[in-house]
Amino acid sequence: QVQLVESGGGLKQAGGSLRLSCAASGRTFSSYAVGWFRQAPGKEREFVAAISWSGGNTHYADSVKGRFTISRDNAKNTVYLQMNSLKPEDTAVYYCAARRSTSWYVEVVEVSDEYDYWGQGTQVTVSS
Repeated sequence: QVQLVESGGGLKQAGGSLRLSCAASGRTFSSYAVGWFRQAPGKEREFVAAISWSGGNTHYADSVKGRFTISRDNAKNTVYLQMNSLKPEDTAVYYCAARRSTSWYVEVVEVSDEYDYWGQGTQVTVSS
């Protein structure tokens, strides 16, 4: 069992930066792939970024590529999402999720149904 807690959300002006954290409980977290998803009001949840269990593989949605960076520190059981050059369209609730499998296929890690554990979400609001 893994429990995930997101933090670091808040209100920023366009062009600003935020770093989200996803802290996990559970000794086996280092063997899980982790993804970040977001959901804006009235929209479906969408994939943002994912990182493999070792941190050696990452994948990003086109909308955030070059602006967001996902990383992890397995010693701290934490995954980060550094968000730079924020835009108003980045406004959403951001969720981290953990996937039990150690396999890595980009077409799989983009799919929310492939994840086994979810955090409660953290709000990110970007003003213009």
